[in-house]
Amino acid sequence: MPGRIPDRDITAIREQTQIEDIVGDYVALRRAGADSLKGLCPFHDEKTPSFHVRPNHGHFHCFGCGEGGDVYSFLQKQEHISFVEAVEQLADRIGYRINYEGGAKTVQRDRGTRARLVAANAAAQKFYAAQLQTPDAQAARDYLTERNFDAAAAAQFGCGYAPDGWDKMTKALQQQGFEFAELEAAGLSRQGRKGPIDRFHRRLLWPIRNLGGDVIGFGARKLYDDDNLGKYMNTPETMLYKKSQVLFGLDHAKRNIAKGHQVVIVEGYTDVMAMHLSGITTAVASCGTAFGEDHLALVRRLMMDDSYFRGEVIYTFDGDEAGQAAALKAFDGEQSIAGQTFVAIAPEGMDPCELRQRDGEVAVRDLIARRIPMFEFAIKALLGNHDLDTAEGRVHALRDTVPVVARIKDVALRDEYARQLAGWVGWDDVPQVLSRVREEASRNARRRGRGPAKVTSLRQGRPEASSTPPTAKPLASDPRLWPQREALKSALQYPAIAGTVFDSLPVECFTEPAYAKIRTAMTELGGTSSGMGGAEWVGAVIHGVDDQVVGPLVTELAVEPIPVSENGIPRYIGSVLARLQEVWVGAQIADIKSRLRRMSPADDSDAYNAVFGDLVALEAYRRSLLEQVLDSGGETG
Repeated sequence: MPGRIPDRDITAIREQTQIEDIVGDYVALRRAGADSLKGLCPFHDEKTPSFHVRPNHGHFHCFGCGEGGDVYSFLQKQEHISFVEAVEQLADRIGYRINYEGGAKTVQRDRGTRARLVAANAAAQKFYAAQLQTPDAQAARDYLTERNFDAAAAAQFGCGYAPDGWDKMTKALQQQGFEFAELEAAGLSRQGRKGPIDRFHRRLLWPIRNLGGDVIGFGARKLYDDDNLGKYMNTPETMLYKKSQVLFGLDHAKRNIAKGHQVVIVEGYTDVMAMHLSGITTAVASCGTAFGEDHLALVRRLMMDDSYFRGEVIYTFDGDEAGQAAALKAFDGEQSIAGQTFVAIAPEGMDPCELRQRDGEVAVRDLIARRIPMFEFAIKALLGNHDLDTAEGRVHALRDTVPVVARIKDVALRDEYARQLAGWVGWDDVPQVLSRVREEASRNARRRGRGPAKVTSLRQGRPEASSTPPTAKPLASDPRLWPQREALKSALQYPAIAGTVFDSLPVECFTEPAYAKIRTAMTELGGTSSGMGGAEWVGAVIHGVDDQVVGPLVTELAVEPIPVSENGIPRYIGSVLARLQEVWVGAQIADIKSRLRRMSPADDSDAYNAVFGDLVALEAYRRSLLEQVLDSGGETG
C-alpha cells in the first residue's frame, strides 16, 4: 500500500521552497514594500493588483477575492491538484526525497494522478524527440529544414516525430511502468479495435508546456497526403491540457513578456519558432482554438505593472476576413487593453515563418516594428470595402464606420479616431464626423443604461437576496479596529519584534471576535516566544483557530503589507502595540469614571479614594503610552 508523507517532510519542503518563485511562474510580481510582492490575481480577473505574496512567511493573499494560503494551497488552487500532489510536485522541483511512512519500505509511493500524467507526457516527449533522429522521420526533418529550422532549433522547442505503426509509443511507455489508463488520461493513447494504440502517427510534433515548464500535451502537423485526419491535431482536453488556457511558447516567452511588457500573438507553431529565432522572444500561439479571453488574462497577469497595465498585445493577422473579424472584437467588451493592442500585417498575406524564409530575420523584426493600432486596422479594413474616390462611396463608408468608432469607450481616444476617420475617408467637414460619432456614442450609452436599470429594479424588489454576507469577517478599513488589526499583523509577521509586549496584551484588548480568536490561538501556542516563526508560525495559528472564516483572515493578516519601510518596522510595531494598550487602558478609565460617578465619598471614603487612586495611576500610564505612540511616529487614530 502507498505510504503517507510525514509532517516533517511537508514542513521541510515548504521551508526550502521560495513561494515567490512558484507564484512567479504564473504571475508577474513587483516589490510592494518590506517583504511584500504584488501582482494581478490568477484566481479572478482584476484591473488593479490586489494579490500579495510575503516571501519570508511563505504565504499569499488576494485582497480582491479573498483567496490565500501557503505555497501548497497556491499550487492546489492553480493546478487543480490534491495536497499530496502539490507536496510531491514541489519535492520534485527542489530535489527533495520524501520518506514515506507505512506501505512497502523499498517502494516509493506511486505519485498522484496529475504527477503521473505529467511524467507520462515528459516520457512521451523524450520518446518523440528520439524518433525525430531516426531514418523514418526524414519527412519531418525535411519539413523543418525547408523552413530554415536546423537541429538546434528543433531541440530548443522540443520537436519530435510520431512514428508509423499503431502502438510504438504506447508500448515504449508501458515498458517504463505507465499503465494504459494513465496514457489514455494523458491524451497520449486511445483504445483501438484490437487494443491500445498511439493517438499520433506519422506526424511532426511540438510539446505544449504550462507556465511551470511541464509538458501537458502535443500539437501534431500532418506530413503525408494520405493522412486524412486534418492538417493539425492536438491533445484532447485532459486534466492537464485545457486548450483555452494554454499557449505554445509561453514557457520560452514568459520572462521576456514580463520584462518587456509585450506579447506577440501568432497563429502556428512554426510562426512562434520563427519569431523567437528572429529575436522576437515574446511570441506565443494558441493551440487548437482561437486566442480568447482566458489567454488574454494569462498574458495580462505576466505584464502587470503598477499602473495596472502598460504594454502591448500585438497580433500578426493577415488581411483576410478572419483577421478583420478578430480585429473588430476589440471594439466589444471591456476594452481594458484595446487601446494598447496592435496588428502587424506581413506583406502578400505571408505568415511570420514564410516571411523569415523569404526575407530573413530582419524582416520579421521589421514586421513587429511596423505594427499599427488595432482600432486603426479594423476601421481601415471596413473602409477598404468602399470606393472612396466617389461621393457615394465616402457616404457609405461613413455610415459603416461611424457606429464602429462610437463603440470606443475612451472618450479622448474616440474623438481622436473620429477626427482621423474624416481624414481617411476624405471628408472635409471634420466637426460633422466628430458630431456624428458623439451622437452615436450617446445613443449607445442610453441603450446600455436601460438594460442595467431593469436588473437593478428587480434586485431592489428583493433586498434581502444580496444583503450582508454570512461571515463575521471584520472590515479591514474599520478605523476603530485599526490597532487590533495592526497588532495581529505585527505578531504574525514579526513575532520576534512584537515579543513580550504583545504577549502581555490581554485578550480583552481585542474586542472584535475574529481578532480575539486569533489572539487566543496565539496564546495557546505559547505566544510570540514559542520559538516559531515564518510559515511554521502562521500555519500553526491557522490550525489553532480552526475556523473557515478566521483561518483565511490569518493568512490575510500575514500577507497584508505593513505601511513603513523595512528599517522603520521596529518603531512602527512599538507604536502599534502602545496604541492598542492605550485604547484598552482608555476603556478601563471610562469604566472607573463610571464607577466613581455612582459612588459617594461621604458613604465610603476609603473605597472611593482607592478607586480614584486607580484612576490616577491608569491615566498616568495612558499618558506614557501616548508618548510612546508619538515618539515612535505611529498613528494615534
